Parts: sequence; C-alpha cells; structure tokens
Amino acid sequence: MANYGVLILSHCGFSFAEDLIATIKSRGLQAFVLSSLPLPEHGEARLEKLRGLAQAVLSSDSHVLNIEDVERAIAVLQASGRSIRACISVWEGYRALMAHANQRLGVGDLPSQRIDFLRDKFAVRGELYRTGLSRVASRIVTPEVLEALKREGGRYFIKPARGIASYGAFRLTAETTWERLDAIAQHAQEDTVYQSALGEDVTFVAEDFLEGAEFSFEVLASKGAVHVVGLHEKCELTEANGTVLEDSCTSPPASIAASDIAAGLDWLRAVFAQLQLDWGCFHVEARFDGARWDLIEINPRVGGSLISQSVKALNGEAGMLELWLAVLLEQADGAQYAGLSSMLGRLAYKDDGAAPTSLATFFRVYFAAPGQIESIEVRTDGRRPVVEQILLKAGDVVEDTPRESFLGQLLWRMTRDERDASLNDLLVESASAIDVRYRTPSLALETQS
Repeated sequence: MANYGVLILSHCGFSFAEDLIATIKSRGLQAFVLSSLPLPEHGEARLEKLRGLAQAVLSSDSHVLNIEDVERAIAVLQASGRSIRACISVWEGYRALMAHANQRLGVGDLPSQRIDFLRDKFAVRGELYRTGLSRVASRIVTPEVLEALKREGGRYFIKPARGIASYGAFRLTAETTWERLDAIAQHAQEDTVYQSALGEDVTFVAEDFLEGAEFSFEVLASKGAVHVVGLHEKCELTEANGTVLEDSCTSPPASIAASDIAAGLDWLRAVFAQLQLDWGCFHVEARFDGARWDLIEINPRVGGSLISQSVKALNGEAGMLELWLAVLLEQADGAQYAGLSSMLGRLAYKDDGAAPTSLATFFRVYFAAPGQIESIEVRTDGRRPVVEQILLKAGDVVEDTPRESFLGQLLWRMTRDERDASLNDLLVESASAIDVRYRTPSLALETQS
C-alpha cells in the first residue's frame, strides 16, 4: 500500500493537520495535504513543516480552497501514481468540499448539498420546528425585527445563520443594537480565517432561548446506523467579547440520569432520520431542560478542542478522528475493517443510556483575553492532566475580535466515581491551572453559570 493515502483539506495550513497526519500514518497509509495559503505570520514555514510530516503537500494561492483546487489536487496526485482512498477535513468551511471529493473518489459520504443545508441554522431549525423535533422558533434578524424582539422583552439568542466557533453568538439584551450586529458582520468580512466559513453576506437569526444544561453528542453514522460514542456535559459557559465560550466539559454527563440519556438518544435518532444523516461524523450540541431535549446546532464534523482525545481517553481504543477515518476507509478496504460496525456498537452508548465504560473525563479550555502575553505556564497542585496543550507563548498578541482566542487546554481522566466525588473541586482547581500574565491590560471575562 506504498502509494495509497488519504487527502486532507487544511485551512491555512492548520485544522488538526498534525493529528490527522498521525492518524492516517497509524493506518499504514500516506498523508496527502491540500492547504489553502497560510496567513502571512505563518507563511512558507508552515507549509515546510507539513512537508516534513506528509508524503505530499499541495497549496493554493488563496487563503480559501475551492472546488477547482480540490479537483486539481486529485488530478495531480493520481497522475503521480498515488491512489486516494478518501478525503477528510475537520474545517467546517471545507466539509462540502470534502463531500465533493469523496463523491469523485467513490467514497460514501453525505451529499455536499445536505452539508450546505446543515450549515444553514435557519433552515435546519425551520425543518425541525415544523416536524415537532424542536420547540424553538427562529427568525431572520432585520433592524425592525431586532427592535420588535427587544420590545417583546422575551429571551432570545442571536447568532449567524452560517456560524462557526461561536463567532458572533450571544444573548439578546436591551443594549443590543443593529450597529453591533453590523460591526460583527463587518469584522467577519475582514477576518481571513473565518470569512469563508461565515459567508460573504453575514445574516443573523434570532431563536427562542433554550433553557437547561448543555451537552454535545459525538456521533458516527455508517450505513444508516447512528452511533453515539461520546456525550459531554458542558460544565461552564462564559460570555465575553461578543461570543459564548465553552470553558469545561465532562463525560459521561454528571447531572442527568441514564433514562434522560436514553431519551436523548431516541430524540437524536429521530432528528438524524428526519434530516437524512446516514454517513459521517457529527458534533451535535443540544440542551436538556429536565423534560425534553432540543437542538442548538449540528456540526457535520469532529468536535473541537479536546473532544476527540476525550473520547479516546474514555474508551481506551480510538478517538473521533480515528473512528471517522475508519468509517471512510471501510468502504475502500472492507476486509480490513470488517469488525468496524461491531466496534462502533461496542464503544457507543446503549439504548438504555448506559455509558460504554466506567471511566470519566474532565477537560477545560482556556481562552485568551485581548493583550500581549508576558508569561504562560501550567500549574497543577493535585491531579495531573493526561493531555496538556499550550497554544500560545510569551510575546504573542491576542487581538480584540468577536470570536474565541484559544490559549490552551487540559484533560483529566479518572473513574466515574472519582469524577462524581471531585467534580466541584476540579472545576475550581482547574480554573487557574494555566497561569497567564499580560504585558498590556486585558478584558476580564464575565462568567455565566
């Protein structure tokens, strides 16, 4: 299988590229990377680093990939004698391109049109509302609609219709103005990294505010079967700088019973059936108010931060990246992946809501405030994390933008009993586990429980 490999679509040279390359190589395959042009601060050095890791690295002359770039990369690789088994991308803005490539390669995936539909939060909410799978109404925001919602005095959540990474998502308040929305949209147009994912015309939607605790289902769909191999409860949410940040998660959920999880699994399968989601990997965000589940959004990709590593820490076998890749490769080499269906069934939550193992994880994501970093280090007096990732360094400058700026992330693993006994302590102790100091003043975060 010397010339067999997987094509990675990388945004500006990143998008979990190192993780994907390592996962592909662990399968005995070559990694082929197609990247859009890296940002000036990374430039050719970033592509050189990828060339040292992957067997082939191609790049475009634009910061955003398009169908022509993908077609050209497939042609170049095949002309050089390489066989592409599948295409994968964790950058949501390229998910439809990935589907297009897989269709060209004869690999089962969602149609690109279905992915475009999923990324339209207004359209998805409308279909689920009409079919009774969501109680939340949604409307396109105009200056007139915004003022009407403020006069009504209800609870609403504002977000881009085609959003990514919580960009410009926040609760409506009496102080929310059309000028604020217009400023976020303008900033999106100027944001090289996020502009293509948000679209050229940033439209906002207002949704009835969902009550309850927030969770994420980590889902793999293969041959029409839906497997939930992870379920994370979001322990803390922070509202800061025009967006909502997810600070910490634990899995399995700590605040709900197995019967509640079972109801969530039933609801999720009904949603997937209604939306015809029978292939792929999904990060589904939802809320549970103690009686009913409802959707926040469906992301047709692996969850961000440490979601994939958390799933692997829980089952001891494979993370989301590895499992998604296996679902794609199963079609090219059915004999090698003959046991995948039974493996997914074994690693998934049972119909009665039982978790697949007795282990638990807790992870915290740390976000940077605007300013220049003077120093940064990990400080833990008690239990050491099993995964440590520091993403910034001294001297880095964090811009003031309406999107999350990642500082680092830590993950702890323990038995579920240990987690249940120590979760409150973990929440407090982990909050200061990454010590960061700024040379210039930074904005304080306003934590919302």
